Amino acid sequence: MSEKRTGGFGRLLTGAAWVALLLALWLWGHDIAEEPISTAPITGDVKPSGRPPAHGLLPAHSPLPVAAPQTLAIRAMGLRAPIEGHGLDPQGGVEAPSYDRPNTVAWYKDGPAPGAVGAAVLVGHVDTKTSRGVFYELSTAKPGLKVNVVRKDGSTAEFTVEDVAVVPRDHFDADKAYGPKDPKRAELRLVTCGGEYDRERHEYTANVVVSAYLTGTAGAPAAPPPAGNRPGKPAEPAQPPEQTDEGDDPDAP
Repeated sequence: MSEKRTGGFGRLLTGAAWVALLLALWLWGHDIAEEPISTAPITGDVKPSGRPPAHGLLPAHSPLPVAAPQTLAIRAMGLRAPIEGHGLDPQGGVEAPSYDRPNTVAWYKDGPAPGAVGAAVLVGHVDTKTSRGVFYELSTAKPGLKVNVVRKDGSTAEFTVEDVAVVPRDHFDADKAYGPKDPKRAELRLVTCGGEYDRERHEYTANVVVSAYLTGTAGAPAAPPPAGNRPGKPAEPAQPPEQTDEGDDPDAP
């Protein structure tokens, strides 16, 4: 009852890397070994085909420099969770957070980073056998919802949700679900399991995909130390004034 996520540093996935990522996302929902405590909430306005983006949303903000994510915060849901960088597991799927850490979000560190250009993807469990997961309420998200990602450079990338969809695992359009809507924007995908839980196959029948885009930033990136005074490198000593002639020599009689 988790989902795959992707994120990473500010480059777009292309070719084989993008295909591998889509496959990893699909595989991620098929490795569930536990039964959920309950079916995740699905609100009536989230249709299997998704919703068109709402009008009147904020304009897009210019992408930020690359920086790894640290914390995900959705104030309206009371959500604040640490973000871990993950790669692929031995089966080729994105490695999800351990079931011992159901309130942790996984970031696919080989993809775009939240706030940088491209579609970064974060995944998390919807629930486990004994508790709700970090994305238990994700399917209730609506266009206009604010999503913040605190980054390790000291800045906060502020996103606005523009679309929420429940995408069936069978016959879904992977490019449409996970690809960038605008390759020039900084976008975010929040992904978890959804639909019905198949107790025989031990997996959910769909993915909840929340699409958001960068609309603001807060906090200044941490400034690097001056080039000449970085730790481990002593400052250059002051140089004595150059003597140009005898009249300038303080030791002259």
